[in-house]
Order: sequence, then structure tokens, then C-alpha cells
Amino acid sequence: MNAQREATLLASVNDGLYIGGQWRAASDGATLEVQNPATGAVIRTVASASVDDGLAALTAADEAFPAWAATPARERAEILRRAFDLLMERADDVALLMTLEMGKPLAEARGEVAYGGEFLRWFSEQTAHVSGRYGANPENSGRMIVTQHPVGPCYLITPWNFPLAMATRKIAPALAAGCTVVIKPAALTPLTTTYFVQLLEEAGLPAGVVNVVTTELPGPMSEAIIADPRLRKLSFTGSTPVGQQLLTQAARGVLRTSMELGGNAPFVVFDDADLDKAVDGAMLAKFRNIGQACTAANRLLVHADVVEEFTDRLTDRVKNLVMGPGTEPGVAIGPLIDERAVAKTDELVQDAVTHGATVRTGGAPAGGAGFFYPATVLADVQAGSALLTEEIFGPVAAIVPFADEDEAVALANATEYGLVSYVFTESLARGQRMIERLETGMMGLNVGAVSNAAAPFGGWKMSGLGREGGDEGIHEYLQTKYTLTANPFQE
Repeated sequence: MNAQREATLLASVNDGLYIGGQWRAASDGATLEVQNPATGAVIRTVASASVDDGLAALTAADEAFPAWAATPARERAEILRRAFDLLMERADDVALLMTLEMGKPLAEARGEVAYGGEFLRWFSEQTAHVSGRYGANPENSGRMIVTQHPVGPCYLITPWNFPLAMATRKIAPALAAGCTVVIKPAALTPLTTTYFVQLLEEAGLPAGVVNVVTTELPGPMSEAIIADPRLRKLSFTGSTPVGQQLLTQAARGVLRTSMELGGNAPFVVFDDADLDKAVDGAMLAKFRNIGQACTAANRLLVHADVVEEFTDRLTDRVKNLVMGPGTEPGVAIGPLIDERAVAKTDELVQDAVTHGATVRTGGAPAGGAGFFYPATVLADVQAGSALLTEEIFGPVAAIVPFADEDEAVALANATEYGLVSYVFTESLARGQRMIERLETGMMGLNVGAVSNAAAPFGGWKMSGLGREGGDEGIHEYLQTKYTLTANPFQE
């Protein structure tokens, strides 16, 4: 990859906070460093917001809210559509930027640009379709009018693993609904969000409607913003423990909340499954984004009659995955996000081995520059292994055999999480039963990826609250008003 192009691209990303339509340094001059996880080298230094900066961003969002809420839906839609068009024009630059700060292979980064862009296009189309209803009440004593209104200024907290898609998935419906926002991208990957907001600015978004506060110390700033009575909505994607803390804070102000939290996805392969489809699905569900996804298959539950063949096929495929910097051609396994991620992944692998699992390939850190862990397959993972209850967030496939459908369901549901599940079977009836029996908010039936801008994304149990995307996504940013009028036909 051309070093000059990378340098030029990085220099084009603003290094300041974006508050009230102005790019500016942190009020106390603080900065944070952004690393390339493939090398460990610092690639950019950007502003690190203080509590005062966060509250200034909320002030800007609050002041911009009345005018933005009153902006005709068609105008809001056109801005979102222009942002989509600009994103598609700059797709290669955005993909490269993502790879440089997050590590995912360029091919996957391009896929994220396409996926993230769809939220802009989808919600631009939903903007003018917000509707209410009118009709007589059952007693015919009056007329009921139900209307939808933007909830108000929103605080959006996004993770590092999908730095574009998580921003567009939250910003697009908020703007479509008529809300203003303060967005806090992850300190590990702030550049993609900043670049995207520059595109929003270019698309004609008015000052103050979107404000960006990058920070290395999010706790105090987030707590101050959430405690401010001007804030009316909190949306967070990240770990369940952090989500629980934020929910506690949000409860004081009775804020509307959307929480997309942790996952522990079961990937269930029955004895009648098409193993070609199942292995293809496992490669996608497990190793996409280097396993760093809340939707990643965490536990591969495979019927005992086909577990050996499935494991052999999967291992052969995994051994052929090329590991290296995401900017290099043919790379499928890029670096993990940081050194802690490597250590945590290896800790889970070694714990599973101690409990009796067999390493079929991989199984140890790569060493050298960057934060690499090779794609790993563990067979015969035993009960009590930590990776069966904790998110792996790394390229490790943990295979567990089961004897029958009831055991598969029991194993799949034996978790506090309920984000997504994957089922491979050629039986229509069994597939329908799994839809009914598995305790997850989403399910892939004979497919290894489920995310789509037109579909509601979200989980059950400890995996979160609310939905992003689909018809449901915009309603997370709307509140309902009911008005009763007198019967116009009665004097």
C-alpha cells in the first residue's frame, strides 16, 4: 500500500473536536494517540475532550434541536442521501482509514463501508414515512390523534470494532427522526467517525446537529452528559458491564435508552446439515472482523455424528487463512485491536486446553510487531471452560459436540446473553422449532451473517434493549403523543 497515500489520508482527518459546527482543540489541550494495531505505531494524535467539552457539545446539540426538529423531513432526507453519495465516492479512502486504525483486512473494510452506508440510504428513505393515526374512540365521544415527535438531544457511544457502521447505524435514524446528537467514538478508533462527520458537514448538515467528542477518559465526561437534564436519549454499543453502569446513570433522568451489549452466539450444526453450507457459514460467522464482533459465533455446537467431519473441514479452511497487516493483499486475519486483546484471547484458549480441549490449529500468540493472534480451532471444548460463557472477541472457533436437539437447545440457551444464534439444518420443521426455542433476538438459518440495514438489530436478556435498523430503528428516536379532541359532529 502506498505510504504517501496513507499519510495524505491520515492528514485529511481533522484532529479536533467538532462542537457547534466548529473544529477545535480540547479546552485543556489534552490529546490522545491513535495506533495502527498491525505495527503498534502511532498514526495520528487527536484532541481528547474534557467534561467541559462534552457539556459544550451537549449545549450545541440542545440549541440546534428546535430548528432541526422543525426542518422538513424531505430536507433531512436529502442531507442523509447526500452523505450516502459522498461516502460511496470516498469508499476506498474510508476503508483504508478503517484498516489503518482498526486492523481489519481491506476487503472487510470495504464491506463495512457498503453496510454502514446502507443505514444512511435506508433512513433517508424512512424520514418522510413517520406516521401517526386518527380515529374515533370506542365511545365515539371524541377523536384520537396519535403523533410522533423527536425525542430530543441524544448521546451516542460507539465501539472500536465497526467504527463506521456503528456511527451510521445510530446517527442516521437520529437525524431522520429530527434529533440532534453528541457522538463519542471509541478512543482506539476515532478517525473513521471524524472523517464521516466531515462528510456530513460537506453534505450540508447544519451546525450543532452532530457534535463529536473524542476522549481518552470517557467515564467522567459521559457521566456528566448523562446527568444533564437537557439530554433525552442514550444509545450505547459495547460490553454488558459498561452498559449496566450507563443504564444506572440513565435511570436518574429517566432517559430513553438503546443498549446493544455483549453476545455469546451459538452456532448449531445438526446431523442433517449441508456441511458445505455449514463450514462456509462458520467461516463467516466466526472469523469476520477477526472474530471481534458481538455477533461472532462464540460456541460451535455440532452433532456428534458429524462433528469430526465438520471439524476436519473447518480446520483445513482455517489453516489456509493468511494472517498479516490488513493493507496487504490476500490477508484474511488482521491484528487484534491491542495487546490486551491478544492476552485475553490467549488466556481463554489456554484455559480451554487446561479443561481438556484439543488445539487443531493455531493456539498461541504470533509474536513480533503488532497485535496478532492466529486463527485457531479448538475441538472437544469441555464444560467449565471460560470461553463458553465469556465473549472470545478473537479468531478462535470453539467446537462442542451434542447428542440430540434438546441438548443442542439447552447448550445454546445456557448463557445470560441472547443476541444472535445460527442454525444449520435441512429440516424445515426443525428450523421452525429453533426459531421458537432459541432465546436470541436474531437468528441466521443456514446463513452465517444476519445484519442488514432494513432489519431490526438487537438482542434479548443481557444482550441489550431496543433495536437498530429496520422500521424499528427510527422509532427509538421518536416519542408518542396522544391527543383527544371532542367529537366534531356533536354540538
